[in-house]
Amino acid sequence: MGPTASGKTGVALELAQRFPVALVNVDSAQIYRGMDIGTAKPDEATRRRFPHRLMDILDPAERYSAAQFREDALREMAEITAMGRVPLLVGGTGLYFRTLEHGLSELPKADAEVRAAIDAEAAECGWPAMHAKLAAVDPESAARISPNDPQRIQRALEVFRLTGMPLSEHWRASEREPFPWRLLKLALAPPRPELYRRIEARFRQMMAEGFLEEVARLRDRGDLDLSLPSMRSVGYRQLWEHLSGECDLEEAVRRAVVASRRYAKRQMTWFRGEPRVEWFDPTEAETAERIAARVAAFLG
Repeated sequence: MGPTASGKTGVALELAQRFPVALVNVDSAQIYRGMDIGTAKPDEATRRRFPHRLMDILDPAERYSAAQFREDALREMAEITAMGRVPLLVGGTGLYFRTLEHGLSELPKADAEVRAAIDAEAAECGWPAMHAKLAAVDPESAARISPNDPQRIQRALEVFRLTGMPLSEHWRASEREPFPWRLLKLALAPPRPELYRRIEARFRQMMAEGFLEEVARLRDRGDLDLSLPSMRSVGYRQLWEHLSGECDLEEAVRRAVVASRRYAKRQMTWFRGEPRVEWFDPTEAETAERIAARVAAFLG
């Protein structure tokens, strides 16, 4: 696990060459078909050699939840184990990792009336102001949710208004199923200046590889828009806005790089809060060998 552009895929592929593991994707954008360049999926040749389960499983018009991910991941992990191999989960979506290990609490179903009221408030004052309202009643959830993430702000406020209990309290109070595997949690994180350099360099490489054309193809379908989780992914939103005439291309790239840096910062905050995580700096020469030694000891 680790923030975007930290080198997770490269390390995972090295481990897959050395150990009897099978890869499971834990990236909430790589689940979508046709979103290849902007999500930094491995190329087709690599994926043929090292299949990634739970990658390319949905159309971008579809929605997916952490609960669905847990169900799918547990099924895939059971199949991998039955084959005599070890599941290796790779990605940067912290909520998916946490839900997989701990399960989800029983939360109230969506309430159309409450959601409409929240949307009306947001239309008047904006989602950053709604985020401030969330921080007043559930500071723990607000700390984990971006002020620019309306879907999660809406849900956290909805849960509080329906139950009178913060979403964070629901998580702690829930009865969770025991996780049926031993876990070794490895995280990659270069120093922040290097991470930010990597983020910008990778985004500009994506642009050179045809990221804008990828977003244009998705936009031209006619059935997608920025209300969908897939199209709100970092990079896709900013290039979509450029194609809609809201900004020039260089400004869209600048916004995307800034958004990627902010996303990486939120990822780091999330993973730093996870217990029993072993951290590695991918810029150090011995990191790959240290990780391989740690995996060998765990499997032994």
